[in-house]
Order: sequence, then C-alpha cells, then structure tokens
Amino acid sequence: MKVSVIVPVYNERKTIEEILRRVQRMGIADEIIIVDDGSTDGTREILESYICRDQFRVVFHQRNQGKGAAIRTGLKEVQGDIIIIQDADLEYDPREYPNLLKPIQEGVADVVYGSRFLGAPRRPILFWNMVANKILTLVTNILYNNILTDMETGYKVFRREVIEGIPLRARRFDFEPEFTAKILKRKARIFEVPIAFYPRDYSEGKKIRMKDAFEALWALVKYRFVD
Repeated sequence: MKVSVIVPVYNERKTIEEILRRVQRMGIADEIIIVDDGSTDGTREILESYICRDQFRVVFHQRNQGKGAAIRTGLKEVQGDIIIIQDADLEYDPREYPNLLKPIQEGVADVVYGSRFLGAPRRPILFWNMVANKILTLVTNILYNNILTDMETGYKVFRREVIEGIPLRARRFDFEPEFTAKILKRKARIFEVPIAFYPRDYSEGKKIRMKDAFEALWALVKYRFVD
C-alpha cells in the first residue's frame, strides 16, 4: 500500500530540514506533502528548494490559517492508501512509523494513534499540558464511549478511505478532536500504540496554548451532536 506523509509547517526554520531528512531516511513514505502555512521566519525559502525534488510536493498558504487548515490542504493532495500526519518539529520521531503502520497492514485497524501515555520513553516537561491532554481524552471517552489514552496525539495514521466523505472544518488545533469525534461516530477501528515523545517547551517554539484546550473541548461537545 502506498504511504503518504503530510507535514503541516508554520515557522519551523530550525527543524524543518532535519524532520524531512528523518522522514525520508525511513524509506517508507512514497510521497511527502509539505504544506507551509504562511511561514514568515525563513521556512518558506527553505521549502522552495524542495519543490523540484522527487518524492516531495510543496504547497504554500499565502497567509497563516492554522494547523487544521494545513492538514486539510494536504489531504486534498494525497495519492496514497495510508496517510501519516507528521508535525514539522522534532517532538514525534519517524522511527515510530513501522509500529504505527503495523495494525493497518495486518488488517486489524483503520486508524492508528501513537499514544504518549502507554509507557514509552518521553521527556518529562509541561505538566499542565499533560493535564489538559488527559482531561480532553477523558471527555472524549465519556462522550463517545471509548477508552483512548491520547486523543490529542499528533501521530494519527489512517486509511485514506476512512476520511472520504467526512466533512472536516478545523482550522487550528481543533483538528485532533474533530477528526477523533467523526471517526468514532463512524465506528472506525482505532488502534493505539506507544510512542516515544520529545516535547519542546515554549522557549523552543511550542505553539499550542491553553485557549486551544477550550476550543478542543467545545469541538468534542459540538461534534457529538452535529456533523
């Protein structure tokens, strides 16, 4: 099965080339779709050198629209059978790809979440971010009758047909709850695997803020009752 990797990017000049090297080094991605979401720090200029490279496809947003909007743009471009969402920082390691793909390849899952809370190594920082993640996951499980451990994970891998016909509207970090809510309502088979996690703090460029947790909470409630 052909594998497509979508890399949403916004102001990641320091890490973008390294993460793309790591993705390519795995030898798993048949295509790497990079969506620059209106970067202003020099990332855009770096990505221009990838336009003519084999395996890469680069799409530029003229203005910043948010991570969800960048992912949605990438989803319109994919040609693969399996899609991997890969953040452009170095928090998520592409060496996890084989474990993330295995449940789909073995036919036991349609969607795989890489869980940061199933015992794999991780850098222990940002306590309140962890608390927010745990609360949002708990709300997800209550509303959608599930037992996920990490709804907010950035590592989501899925068959392309899972999202065909699903209206996705997220523009910012509300992509995670919207995607989760809608695939749970459609009874997609979800599998979780443990992943190592290397979080950065705000001084290193982390972008998600507490207000995003409230937007995620509202998305979970809203999409429980509407589509």
